[in-house]
Amino acid sequence: MTNATIQHHEALLDRFGLKVVAHLNEQALPHDISERLRVARQQALTHYKTQTAAQAATSATLSGGAAVLGGGDDMGWMGRIASALPLLALAAGLIAVNMVTNDERAREVAEVDVQLLTDELPPAAHTDPGFAQYLKFGPPGQ
Repeated sequence: MTNATIQHHEALLDRFGLKVVAHLNEQALPHDISERLRVARQQALTHYKTQTAAQAATSATLSGGAAVLGGGDDMGWMGRIASALPLLALAAGLIAVNMVTNDERAREVAEVDVQLLTDELPPAAHTDPGFAQYLKFGPPGQ
């Protein structure tokens, strides 16, 4: 959830709580019920404060890495360049792998061509249409 969504959700909860308190204040409740509600309200506030403190500690821990790198919401141009470097390194790596793979395939094809052309064949084999088919598609069954 985004920060704005969380704040909106908390505002709705606060508004609901205020409506409940106003409704309860309008009615005269017996003493034992009002005491139980007061204790429950104190426990809810204590729980809310500890939960908010834990969330703040977690948020500070998670944003610590961004603070060290100079990141955060407003990174600036150095932060943007630093965040784009891994993407550029990945793209360069993929291009290098593609080039090496293409070179290996070309070498393999060249080796097969050299073996076929340097092998001793009768002159009639070069004019045979089956031999031309073999050179195009390789041996049958592959």
